[in-house]
Amino acid sequence: KGVDLEGNKLEYEAGEIYFGEPGTNGQHSFYQLLHQGRVVPAEFIGFQKNQNPITLEGEEVSNQDELMSNFFAQPDALAFGKTKEELKKEGVSETLIPHKTFQGNRPSTMLLLPECNPYYLGMLLSLYENRVATEGFIWGINSFDQWGVELGKVLAKDIRRVLSLSRQGKKPDTSHLCSPTQRLLQKYLSA
Repeated sequence: KGVDLEGNKLEYEAGEIYFGEPGTNGQHSFYQLLHQGRVVPAEFIGFQKNQNPITLEGEEVSNQDELMSNFFAQPDALAFGKTKEELKKEGVSETLIPHKTFQGNRPSTMLLLPECNPYYLGMLLSLYENRVATEGFIWGINSFDQWGVELGKVLAKDIRRVLSLSRQGKKPDTSHLCSPTQRLLQKYLSA
């Protein structure tokens, strides 16, 4: 959000972004940012009971236990990091030390729920809805207005019209669109 309830520009950052991925997938896509990039609070959600218990032959633990190993380990890694001294004791080469040093002190929360079912998913939704509402009250913003989304919908309606006319073999006017969008639309329609 950029303005408060009265339309005044905010002097601080407000709002959160929620995204995620199962543990072992997420660590290769964005955990690196959490460990060594900007400080971003992270929330880890785990379930005690597995919906599809699978243990592959020859593996020491089930797929669930593999995910949960990361569920417990990643918040610890974020919290405590790894110092240069620890890396030196482990015999890590000097050239790798800057890359493998983690400052720690990264904020995270862990939620361990009994199982993934409609009841507990409803609890999670309620938690996040209440969190968003409370933050809005604190920041003096309307957490639930959709003006930015509305702009995207208006623009999408116009592009939908352009696509429809193009599919009918007509040449719609696209001069009002920015040049990158014009080029990408042409490329999209050429397939």
